[in-house]
Amino acid sequence: MSWIAFLIVGLIAGWLAGMIMRGGGMGIIGDIVVGVIGAVIGGYLFSALGVNSGESWIGWILTALVGSVILLFIVNLVSGGSRRASRH
Repeated sequence: MSWIAFLIVGLIAGWLAGMIMRGGGMGIIGDIVVGVIGAVIGGYLFSALGVNSGESWIGWILTALVGSVILLFIVNLVSGGSRRASRH
C-alpha cells in the first residue's frame, strides 16, 4: 500500500473509531495518528490470530478500525483511571 493510501485508511479508521469510542472525531491529524497506529495494532492482531483481511480498501479499513478501537479503549482506561484518582 502506498503512503497516501495508508494515510487515507488511517484517517477513515481513526475518524470511525473516534465516533464509536468518543462520540466524535479528533481532528484530521488526530484521526490519522490514531488510524495509523490502529492499523499497526490491527495488522499485528489479525496476523497473530491467522485472520486475513484481504487486499481491499474495506479489509484495510476494517483492520485499522479494529486496532484503533482497541487503542482508544486502552487510552480511555489509562486516562480514565488517572482522572478518577486525581479527583479523590
